[in-house]
Amino acid sequence: MGLLGSFIGAQLGWWTLGPIGAILGLVFGHITEEQASFIKGKKQSAQQQSRSGFLATLLVLVAAVMKADGRVVKSELDYVKRSLVATFGEEEAGKALLMLRDILNQNIPVNDVLHQARVNINYSSKVQLLHLLFGIALADGTITADEQRFLRHIASGLGLSSQDFESVSAMFIKSTSSAYKTLEVENSATDEEVKKAYKKMAIRFHPDKVAHLGEDIRKDAEARFKKINDAYMQIKKERGLK
Repeated sequence: MGLLGSFIGAQLGWWTLGPIGAILGLVFGHITEEQASFIKGKKQSAQQQSRSGFLATLLVLVAAVMKADGRVVKSELDYVKRSLVATFGEEEAGKALLMLRDILNQNIPVNDVLHQARVNINYSSKVQLLHLLFGIALADGTITADEQRFLRHIASGLGLSSQDFESVSAMFIKSTSSAYKTLEVENSATDEEVKKAYKKMAIRFHPDKVAHLGEDIRKDAEARFKKINDAYMQIKKERGLK
């Protein structure tokens, strides 16, 4: 089911209520009667409902991140579109961008949105959501200090641990300790602690954990999983581990 179909088919999902439902009210102005008629009445499974809620939250928080510096320019929208294309494909990214333009014109009660998402989205999916938001923030080539603070606020509001925030952050903002932060260990960790940390991360954040959100989200999770593997391989090489 595509992005548009995910939204039309879920009239009783948790995301249709509360602040997220209110914010997305205008996006349905882009849906033609023919499209609505085609999808109308299709009952969504629990898995499809999870995907719909995830995508709805993603779009609202993407808009919030874009507005974090007080202005949104066309070049930024173009960058965001490229990031969305990489995840959802050209057609679905175009639809998402239309929705974003409506959302950007609305007031976003970020804390209320975060509370709604925190209660209704599972932990692995929330970490994946943060990974996508970091990618959007980096779409223009840099993540500003204001964006970093805002992303930290989002992570906290979603109920993510500071270690998981630092891990995702290190995947995008490189430093001499990025590999260690990605694995959520200190530079001073023993070889055995590094190995245990890697195994723990590999289990917690395996792409299958978010497979219920759709193949496109799973592919992004695979990209994040590769960063975890790369961090481990880098540390192994530096330490001469086998």
